[in-house]
Amino acid sequence: MLFFIEVTLSGMMAGVMYSLVALGFVLIFKASGIFNFAQGVMALFAALTLVGLMEKFGFPIWLAIIGTIVVMIALAWLIERIMLRHLVNQEPIILFMATLGLAYVLEGMGDILWGSDVKVLDLGIPQGASDWMLDSFDIYIEKLEIFAAVTAAIMVAFLAVFFQKTRIGRALRAVADDHQAALSVGISLHTIWVIVWSVAGIVALVAGIMWGSKSGVQFSLSLIALKALPVLILGGFTSVPGAIIGGLIIGVGEKIAEVYLGPFVGGAIENWFAYMLALAFLLFRPQGLFGEKIIERV
Repeated sequence: MLFFIEVTLSGMMAGVMYSLVALGFVLIFKASGIFNFAQGVMALFAALTLVGLMEKFGFPIWLAIIGTIVVMIALAWLIERIMLRHLVNQEPIILFMATLGLAYVLEGMGDILWGSDVKVLDLGIPQGASDWMLDSFDIYIEKLEIFAAVTAAIMVAFLAVFFQKTRIGRALRAVADDHQAALSVGISLHTIWVIVWSVAGIVALVAGIMWGSKSGVQFSLSLIALKALPVLILGGFTSVPGAIIGGLIIGVGEKIAEVYLGPFVGGAIENWFAYMLALAFLLFRPQGLFGEKIIERV
């Protein structure tokens, strides 16, 4: 029983790490209807920038974080200025392909600016096993994953209030529903897109910090976007809490399946479990657990 609890808790912590990346997708999709394929690369680019400012320019940690936030806001402004404003009211597939191209551009920029070698990211985040969990319950849980879980909870609470209670949040949802209608009531589409991509960039920075601290800042970090996709399918593309719930389901499910079913099928269930679960949801509940059901009349 104790081992099952340890596996479940480990899965929950891993799911939170997936959810940190999925949050960025939700933000942009919720506010602009764009599936941002570049979100994983944005997390990589933010982490590379943070390490680069610390190593090459000797910035202290707090100044490097502030500098990276400024870079991500400037990047959001450039994306809106160069790409998004020319694609207003275009088909979703065109917007998706634009973000696919953006992913390659950012990856190339990261390589040119900061190099392609694996970098160690040490911001003083606690590492190793949680002494309290080991001493009290004999359960091994990473301190980093607990830190990530607390960070994700704070971010979800903040973003939920931001979307539901603030004027900008309501404007974001209006823009997502209908670009032309939002423009007709005086909402600046360009300003809203800069804001939401800036917030998504900051979320990408947090995800990059957590994943970079765990496994190093390397270009394979951009592939975490592929694991965030099943999380979005489960939780719903428009739900901030759904990104967390979906991540927990994926994380716990793949850990339990790997431990208890893996020996019967040759192992490696973690590599495909999330995608099979996402496929089942697409067949029976394509909008996800918390997503809005879209009805189109023709």
